Amino acid sequence: MGKSKVLVVGGTGYIGRRIVKASLAEGHETYVLQRPEIGLDIDKLQILLSFKKQGAHLIEGSFNDHKSLVDAVKQVDVVICTMSGVHFRSHNILLQLKLVEAIKEAGNVKRFLPSEFGMDPARMGHALEPGRVTFDEKMVVRKAIEEANIPFTYVIANCFAGYFVGNLSQLGRLTPPKDKVYLYGDGNVKVAFTDEEDVATYTIKAIDDPTTLNKTLYIRPPHNILTQSELIQKWETLTGNKLDKISISADDFLASMKGFDLAGQVGVGHFYHIFYEGCLTNFEIGEGSEEASKLYPQVEYTRMEDYMKIYV
Repeated sequence: MGKSKVLVVGGTGYIGRRIVKASLAEGHETYVLQRPEIGLDIDKLQILLSFKKQGAHLIEGSFNDHKSLVDAVKQVDVVICTMSGVHFRSHNILLQLKLVEAIKEAGNVKRFLPSEFGMDPARMGHALEPGRVTFDEKMVVRKAIEEANIPFTYVIANCFAGYFVGNLSQLGRLTPPKDKVYLYGDGNVKVAFTDEEDVATYTIKAIDDPTTLNKTLYIRPPHNILTQSELIQKWETLTGNKLDKISISADDFLASMKGFDLAGQVGVGHFYHIFYEGCLTNFEIGEGSEEASKLYPQVEYTRMEDYMKIYV
């Protein structure tokens, strides 16, 4: 068996472009969907052209043209969708239903990885409004995939370091605070953090692996399961600078939702589930699931204390 041919949909995005890079690095014939909807977005076009220089193939296709999607997926073995599901960028989860229809009609795809890469929506039936829409819509897509008997792998990547580590998990910023840091409760709930490049590497490792077929792949490298307090401590050790810690109770944190716009309210809800409930780590990885760092021990994943060094 040769390596699968891979189509990445959403290849210019935050995770998508890393998955294209990882796919090429692993020697897969890699295709990226080029959608006419990019219009005059020169940055996206230049990312696409840079992929072409690295050896990827660009395939034109639109979600408004079913035949173009069918023709695109017919050229590959594996489809990976990385369309955005976050409200502060763009929220396009249900557009994937058109991709599911195209994959179903084409009939040749050996594996589909839909746009997941966050919390496990199957475990978020209790999630708060308005943020629960992310999980509800991902479950609608999963239902369509499974009803169409499309082979799948669901990748659960937990907390991207770029959004949760450099800022010490502070809501509303991406860089480290200088003087004071807000603690969620006592700051002792375990959270799974992941380097985005590692997410892409593990994802590509999984696509030809029979072990991950029709399963959920959790990316929970043991050294990166940390509490917020441990994360802050690593930063203080790195910088030699002690921060003032201000604890926010769960009730006060949820009450703060009122002052935010929709995207902010979604963020507050998601942070609540992660940092107060511990939704990323309060369960064992059981039947129908695998853990990436155990499956692929050859991947030397980035530890968060090393990830942080760029911020010093």
